[in-house]
Amino acid sequence: MATNRAIVYIKPGVVEVQDISYPKLALGDRKCNHGVILKVVSTNICGSDQHMVRGRTTAPSGLVLGHEITGLVIEKGSDVEFMQIGDLVSVPFNIACGRCRNCKEQQTGICLNVNDSRPGAAYGYVDMGGWIGGQSEYVMVPYADFNLLKLPNKDAAMEKIRDLTLLSDILPTGYHGAVTAGVKPGATVYVAGAGPVGLACAASCHLLGAAVVIVGDMIPERLEQARSFGCETVDLRKDASLADQIEQILGIPEVDYTIDCVGFEAKGHGADAEEQPATVLNDAMNITRAGGGIGIPGLYVTGDPGAKTEAAKEGSLSVRFGMGWAKSHHFHTGQCPVMTYNRNLMHAIMNDKIKIADAVNVQVISLDEGPKGYADFDKGAAKKFVINPHGMAY
Repeated sequence: MATNRAIVYIKPGVVEVQDISYPKLALGDRKCNHGVILKVVSTNICGSDQHMVRGRTTAPSGLVLGHEITGLVIEKGSDVEFMQIGDLVSVPFNIACGRCRNCKEQQTGICLNVNDSRPGAAYGYVDMGGWIGGQSEYVMVPYADFNLLKLPNKDAAMEKIRDLTLLSDILPTGYHGAVTAGVKPGATVYVAGAGPVGLACAASCHLLGAAVVIVGDMIPERLEQARSFGCETVDLRKDASLADQIEQILGIPEVDYTIDCVGFEAKGHGADAEEQPATVLNDAMNITRAGGGIGIPGLYVTGDPGAKTEAAKEGSLSVRFGMGWAKSHHFHTGQCPVMTYNRNLMHAIMNDKIKIADAVNVQVISLDEGPKGYADFDKGAAKKFVINPHGMAY
């Protein structure tokens, strides 16, 4: 009998590699003829996974983690027409049916048919439909013809697998934040957060032609990583305000566009800053010019048991929205609809228009090294950990 191993959430701060069931082409008791089974080539640890592992969501013990997946098709259902055995594919983290109104309008992050409790679903994530995650050796993907992006030249793609593995989430997510904020050639941009999504967003801003990209964080190694590919940086441990530090770079205390790549675990400023979940949103309105835009790919949740206030535990934050209204800002929130961007970004990678693995400092690790990767990432490592379950990614 075929076996399968995966990284499983146990309790706050603890994940383990465990034996799990080999995937079936089934949704509960119902045959999933539109699905495929993948041999996982690469699967990444995401900051969104870290929120769960820190105990900052209502994720249940035993959840198989992982929503950033690249794999080989090894089995397919009878209704799958366009994906073939042996295809190398990128899996958008959004699970989408391709049939509902939102999918037909390219809003695949809020598909109406794949989650009984709310619009939108993802692999291995709390409240996102109960789908089994892909930090594993094998995984089932439904609605395969619609969801999967075939990487057309398998040999060439494997040579760039460290870059292409990022198509499942963080590169489209960072790019989405930049696009929805309004970044265009010649723009000045502030990116809050130098984790992998923030760095992917900064690289995307360069791809979109921004003149100056400023990245803010509190971890020196992450700021150094941002500088390694041409970003300016601000150190949020300093007492100087964010506006003052931006003025030192640009000569004025504002930017055209801001992207929040931090989310609900944001801290205030200064060396001894404590958690203030609305900090980034309020800063964004303060330092974005009148008429500018704010993209918010950073995660905000409706249930946060680790929050410091009762309001924040249900996602209610003290946001100074009147400032944004007065300055005619536009805001864009929510999951990235990966399929809107992943094909074009694949071509950008294959034609050397973006070196995303270098920008986010990919480190390839084994499945058994996954728990240590989680621990190192939680300490602020300036790396993007890519899990290599079968030794195929390098």
